[in-house]
Amino acid sequence: MGQAALNALRTLLEEHDHIVEEISGQNDFGEDFYVTFTDDGHVTSDTIKVQVKGGNSRRRGNGYAVRVDQHGDTWANGNIPVYCVVYDPDTGQLHWANATQQLRRSGPLNPPRFIGVSPNAVLDERTMASFVAQARRYVGRYRGRQAVLTHLGEMSGVDFDPADHVLHFVNGYDEDLIFWKSPGDALATLLLSAHGWERYLVSLESLMRSEIPPPEDGSGSGPGGQWGDPDLSTAEDLELSRSEIMWVASCFISTQEADEGPEDDLVEAAECEGCPSCTGEEPVEHANIAADVLHDYVIARIVDRVEAEPDLLRRSILAMREEAELEPEIIAELGPLEADPRVVRQVNRLSRATVTTADDIEPAAFQLAILYFIHRIYIGAPSLPLHEQVRIVWRIPEPTTSGRTAGKPASELRDSP
Repeated sequence: MGQAALNALRTLLEEHDHIVEEISGQNDFGEDFYVTFTDDGHVTSDTIKVQVKGGNSRRRGNGYAVRVDQHGDTWANGNIPVYCVVYDPDTGQLHWANATQQLRRSGPLNPPRFIGVSPNAVLDERTMASFVAQARRYVGRYRGRQAVLTHLGEMSGVDFDPADHVLHFVNGYDEDLIFWKSPGDALATLLLSAHGWERYLVSLESLMRSEIPPPEDGSGSGPGGQWGDPDLSTAEDLELSRSEIMWVASCFISTQEADEGPEDDLVEAAECEGCPSCTGEEPVEHANIAADVLHDYVIARIVDRVEAEPDLLRRSILAMREEAELEPEIIAELGPLEADPRVVRQVNRLSRATVTTADDIEPAAFQLAILYFIHRIYIGAPSLPLHEQVRIVWRIPEPTTSGRTAGKPASELRDSP
């Protein structure tokens, strides 16, 4: 089955004139092919590595999964991004996922055991052009980061690891500051061109001493604490301006968030398009709603429909599978969610008996439910009743009958005249 998968992918790529070079199978490096893309018959400099898997054993949840095993570091931080491709023998289709992107989004402190592959991520004659376009865009961004690290390393005399957090700032005097921190570390190194690129070990607390007094209980002020450690440089030691201090503080905060991975929350579940304040029409209120109110309302609406239409989930997934132009970001989100059986089970069991608010299911399951059932959410002015303020565009349109008003929840209808 493995050879059939390799042959299927190689044949498809070479039919479109892309260059496929097999990687020796004598050692398990976690990649099978180098693929160099061409453009109108000309070879480009855009190359990816591909790990190819085949067989029904790759099925997991509602999708497919490829084990990361010992390859996590090389897939996340190698010189060339890695994609995983799964061959489904039952359908004869190839499905893909950007393994490097998934690993980097999860953060080094919470690495996934599997690369999730969505059935929506089909690779065939119809989708080849869009796959190549997104892969080349990603390669360009990835290669750009490596070039930036190389430039900053040459400038400061430091050999940065690709997994390190490295951020750059230029002050008003054209002096360079580099923030350098390993994933998970509480301390960072500052390198300043004004100080001859000497390395200074700092913590967020040591830099903020002049802004925030030490805790009154003395915690952290002992010989080993970050407040009292004489080896940690202060803003005064480094002659940092207030704007430079704030920049370094933001670096600590953003790198901590990157280490922890994305929050388990629905990002951009709703958007404002064509609301009155954007179009200049009356009323002038701008779209606005509290996240918990929105999430509770949306999950209640989903449960209402699931209770009334038991086959809604199946039909919604089929509609999503058939959507030809599903956004690349949605496909990227679907991969790890659909390959997690625990998340899929929670979506399959949605009912009034199991869920009353969004807090009753895991954020990942809530996110997958949104992706399955809902095409788009529009938010209106806060003065509107909730069922009018939140407009849901479903993947399967609501049925309209004389006793049911589409778009209005059953709980609202009971109070309607």
